Amino acid sequence: MPSQQLALNSVGAFPKLFLDYISKNENLEKFYNQYPDIQGFRKAIEARKFTDDKRKTLVSVLENQYQKLENKPNFSVLLKQNTFTVTTGHQLNIFTGPLYVIYKIVTIINLAKKLKAEFPSYNFVPIYWMASEDHDFAEIASFNLFGKTYQWQTEQKGAVGRMNPVELQAIFDEMPEKTALFEEAYLKNNTLADAVRQYMNQLFGSEGLICLDADEAALKSIFSEIIKDDLLNNQANKIVHQTSEELNEMGYHTQISPREINFFYLQNQLRERITKEGADYKILNTDIHFLESEILQILDSQPENFSPNVVLRPLYQETILPNLAYIGGPSEVPYWLQLKGIFDYYGEQFPLLMPRNFALVVNQASQKRMDKLGISAEELFVDEVTLRRSFVERNSENSLSLAFEIDDVNEIFERILKKSLAIDQTMKGPVEAEKVKIISSLENLEKRIKKAEERNQEMSVTQLLALKQKLFPEGGLQERKENFLNYYLNDNAFITKILAEFDPLDYSFNIIDI
Repeated sequence: MPSQQLALNSVGAFPKLFLDYISKNENLEKFYNQYPDIQGFRKAIEARKFTDDKRKTLVSVLENQYQKLENKPNFSVLLKQNTFTVTTGHQLNIFTGPLYVIYKIVTIINLAKKLKAEFPSYNFVPIYWMASEDHDFAEIASFNLFGKTYQWQTEQKGAVGRMNPVELQAIFDEMPEKTALFEEAYLKNNTLADAVRQYMNQLFGSEGLICLDADEAALKSIFSEIIKDDLLNNQANKIVHQTSEELNEMGYHTQISPREINFFYLQNQLRERITKEGADYKILNTDIHFLESEILQILDSQPENFSPNVVLRPLYQETILPNLAYIGGPSEVPYWLQLKGIFDYYGEQFPLLMPRNFALVVNQASQKRMDKLGISAEELFVDEVTLRRSFVERNSENSLSLAFEIDDVNEIFERILKKSLAIDQTMKGPVEAEKVKIISSLENLEKRIKKAEERNQEMSVTQLLALKQKLFPEGGLQERKENFLNYYLNDNAFITKILAEFDPLDYSFNIIDI
């Protein structure tokens, strides 16, 4: 399965802040601790501190969450002071969601292996942080398989990890092929979080992956002092606003905005923002409200009722895990750069920020079409208009450009202008106007010539655009649209092949032939 690598800045799909970070732009150094390379990991290992009590709590939670599953991971390794985690996170999209979710997990698995080879006296555990508390159901409720979109219909509300996935039976009834892996997980578990843990364990458990659902009272209690401080003092709001202003002044677009209070109130069927009005803490879109003493009492007795938003979720993660690195996509890495000041304020080590692996998968049928058309996968990354134009020009037996003729016109009019000005200085305007008219006519003729040649190559152009649509659905990257089942159902070794192909510390875009 040979792979070709493209520079990320040549793909045309990633934000400037992300690309500048990966290219080590020195202006961004203040927004992170270490760059994600081997030397950076060496420094992070030396600096990372994590208490035995936190390790015991973490292992106890994991043992409880995995108690119903067979072939459990080895949690005891997390009790050792020489064990660290590398983490990625994502929403609980049904059927794993976009292909890049699989790429994120493969990246952390390979990173753990690479770090073990580089630092053999330490242990490294890949962690999938399940975004079970997220309540944006619309973002997780559909997936694309073989050109069709499947949608989960439900009236359930609140944190998606607590939802019962039994309604997914309707999707199984529609799907063209049986998927026992998902049917067993979704239809035999009472919560989406449990279902995701089960199928992820089947897919990646043998590679050492551990799935963590942080919607747990024991874990929230570790974080309770920070929850309390945010409720009372709103420091995260001030710090992130300041960092965001700095990045904006540098010309970057910032992605997240802090709130005065960066927590939701979480109960079954409910996850709503906590706000403060006067002396009252109110839960948006409800009649629930508390005095300060009351909400602090709830925090003390029921810390699981408090759910961090995007601003403080990363800090929660690093507070409860012996973590070294967070692996994210081109949107995640930039927003983490807005957060280092929060980590500094609360005295928590800021992790190394790593991009996940990126890829375009080219199957045999698509490769044959590319060979027939005489085009490479790299050429397909441009927009359709540019792709079509360059393809037609390259494959035409005739020159389609009138550039030389336009140059000739310019030269002729230079001579005409010289003669005209020798007779009458007011002739410059009329001469220039005539030149513009003629050149405009030639440019229009050139467009008509190219259109005519496109018609001559209509069959090949149609095949080319169909190939582009196949590999770049809706004009976007394949990994953001397609589901891994498009490949896994035809080849159960697909994940194994991806594991063998990706290098977690090679920050390039992979083109993979399978």
